[in-house]
Amino acid sequence: MKTAVVSGASGGIGLAVAHRLILDGYFVAGLYFKNEKPLAELSAHLEKEGLGGRLIRVKADFNKTESIYSAMETVGANFKHVDLLVNNAGIDLYKLLTDTTEKEWDEVFSVNVRAAFILIKAVLPSMISRKSGNIINISSMWGKVGAAMETAYSSSKAALIGLSKALAKEVAESGIRVNCILPGVIDTPMNANFSEEEMKEMTERTPLKRLGKPDEVAKLVSFLSSDDAGFITGEAISIDGGYAI
Repeated sequence: MKTAVVSGASGGIGLAVAHRLILDGYFVAGLYFKNEKPLAELSAHLEKEGLGGRLIRVKADFNKTESIYSAMETVGANFKHVDLLVNNAGIDLYKLLTDTTEKEWDEVFSVNVRAAFILIKAVLPSMISRKSGNIINISSMWGKVGAAMETAYSSSKAALIGLSKALAKEVAESGIRVNCILPGVIDTPMNANFSEEEMKEMTERTPLKRLGKPDEVAKLVSFLSSDDAGFITGEAISIDGGYAI
């Protein structure tokens, strides 16, 4: 039985990733915080498709260590081990650095980086003992090139890239692969902070002249988690329509 944990699984990209992995044959634990409805709807859809029981929904506050560990205890009660961890949970902050409070900065790093660190620590011992495992961190193109008004977010996503590369070297001898995905402007609810004019401008600045789709990111996760990507580790792979070229 192939098993996966996907954090932030009720968001646009997370939901698409969870669905894609289930179609790939995984049993998935979808970690969410506030919005369970999309996962509940996916569960209902899976039941109709004869894939009922492939998804468990687990609530976790990604800003609280004890909540994350409690969620992983629930995962452990359902799965004997975890083959794949997808760190997708994340929050944005659209502010000038001079207007950003220390509390806001810490919260962005807590959810975007610290939660990933805690989840990795939770699954890694078993992966090391089995000499097998796969970790995929969802960063952002802004972690590569930076975005004005999103300094905290860009910094946290850059940290995920560094984490991925360093960890890939650290666990390679244990047969564990670690990679990082850098999405561009993807059509998800996270973009609700931007005006229609701002979204139009970002679309125009994307060489392929369109927004990315959550399922396109999910397909990249699918590839990186497959045996076809068995010789790929430590990579930060852009999927941004050419935006950050």
